[in-house]
Amino acid sequence: MKKIIIIIAFYATSINLYSQEVSCNDLLNFIVSKGYLKGTISNYVLDSSWLYKVTAYEYQYKTYVVAEIKKNEYSYQTNTYIFCGIPNMNWGNFQYGSYGDSNSYGERFHKYIIDYKCNCY
Repeated sequence: MKKIIIIIAFYATSINLYSQEVSCNDLLNFIVSKGYLKGTISNYVLDSSWLYKVTAYEYQYKTYVVAEIKKNEYSYQTNTYIFCGIPNMNWGNFQYGSYGDSNSYGERFHKYIIDYKCNCY
């Protein structure tokens, strides 16, 4: 039993030592510069009190979404977030709406995109 605990501890430690962490800014810059632009929805189309701009990129057959989200309802200042591994169907459903979906981009963003926030710092 003691051997098993030691082996598990060794593997857990080695995984942490070799895992690569990336900053969200570095990931964002990389995807914007190296990814293929799939589409952008701007604030005048979004007509949202909190979404300012949503852009999708594809890199190595995976979809990434960069969202500029307003700091508050009345502000033009935004924070930028990146979302990773979005299924193509989710991007299409967000962009065009699916049968029975809300006409609100904000509601569709919550339904199809927001759960895919990248694991970065």
